[in-house]
Amino acid sequence: MAINDAGRCVSADIAAGVSPAAALFHSLSDETRLRIVRRLARGEARVVDLTTELGLAQSTVSKHLACLRDCGLVDYRAEGRQSFYALTRPELMDLLASAEHLLSATGHTVTLRPAP
Repeated sequence: MAINDAGRCVSADIAAGVSPAAALFHSLSDETRLRIVRRLARGEARVVDLTTELGLAQSTVSKHLACLRDCGLVDYRAEGRQSFYALTRPELMDLLASAEHLLSATGHTVTLRPAP
């Protein structure tokens, strides 16, 4: 589901007994993946769009998209030779909204969702 410190996907850890909840939160614990999620909340994008908008290498974006796909949070549709990535779970925005409120209440105001 998410890439752990050893560089492998957490789905292997789930098979070894890590709870799916821990794996989900681990997948969202990376700043790059949060940036990708925030961008995809505004609408679908290609890898090239994400690399340009986020200032990241193609390999970095692809690696994190694969992680988010393993979690079931992101998927893509093919159009010709291009792939358009989008969020699959709109309730993820509710989770991020709750995290924003919680962090604000603890004195750490952040913006995890795109402006409406």
